[in-house]
Amino acid sequence: MESADSKPFDRELLIRRRNRFALGADGHDFLLRRVAEDIRERLQIVQRDFPLALNLGAHSGVVSRHIRGLANVGLVIDADASAQLLSACAEPGVLCNEEALPFSDGGLDLVVSGLSLQFVNDLPGTFLQVCRALKPDGLFIAAMLGGETLKELRQSWLVAESEILGGASPRVAPFADVRALGALSQRAGFALPVADSETISVTYGSPLALMQEIRAMGASNMLTGRRRVPVTRGLVYRACEVYSDWFGLDDGRVPATFEILSLTAWVPHESQPQPLKRGSGKVSLASVLGKKLKD
Repeated sequence: MESADSKPFDRELLIRRRNRFALGADGHDFLLRRVAEDIRERLQIVQRDFPLALNLGAHSGVVSRHIRGLANVGLVIDADASAQLLSACAEPGVLCNEEALPFSDGGLDLVVSGLSLQFVNDLPGTFLQVCRALKPDGLFIAAMLGGETLKELRQSWLVAESEILGGASPRVAPFADVRALGALSQRAGFALPVADSETISVTYGSPLALMQEIRAMGASNMLTGRRRVPVTRGLVYRACEVYSDWFGLDDGRVPATFEILSLTAWVPHESQPQPLKRGSGKVSLASVLGKKLKD
């Protein structure tokens, strides 16, 4: 039997929640729209055509709708593990888990993914499958939530649960950080990886309004090791109280932090820039530094 450490996310619960809230998904996709705009901008500056593209973890097709009109992007396939979300996407669509891709090797020119891969249990394995599904010189663009996401809410729940229950339920997802993304992509076989991070702060009328939006996104606590008992009103009230006391703004609203990690990587190809062979340099380091190097 696999432990919670090997499978930190309850994927079945994730899919059930996304199916349940699919009808209202477009009303709570502000982060995904921001990511979709960023992916569109990144593709606009790439001087290369992508006849066949895949939107992995397509949600309701937000990213696809942003990139379908680009001159260098052809057919876009939407793929998602939630049948209800996939029904909101344009055809063609593929019902599949991001952890088990049903695509043949070397068949795709482009894979994009918006705010989905942070919930897979084996990110290196998913990266490897994406790399295999892409053609040589194929492009992978992914955006994921980073570890700073909802740090205020996590701290508030930690305090409330410690006070009322005598201990905290696991709520900190094992998200990758920006330094690890490049290394993970290289391990999967990608070349020329570029990873960056953006922190976004938005405000809500109350902590409860934030919690309700997270629930409407189908993104509330889905860790395998979470406490399996109903949350009491007293616990919610105390978490909201801590949130407002610790992080509340002068106007009565509360901030919420979201960290978005972005990765751009290519499948190796002979046309790409290659590192020089060891010992092929024609200028010594000493001359560049303007001084002699010690023996």
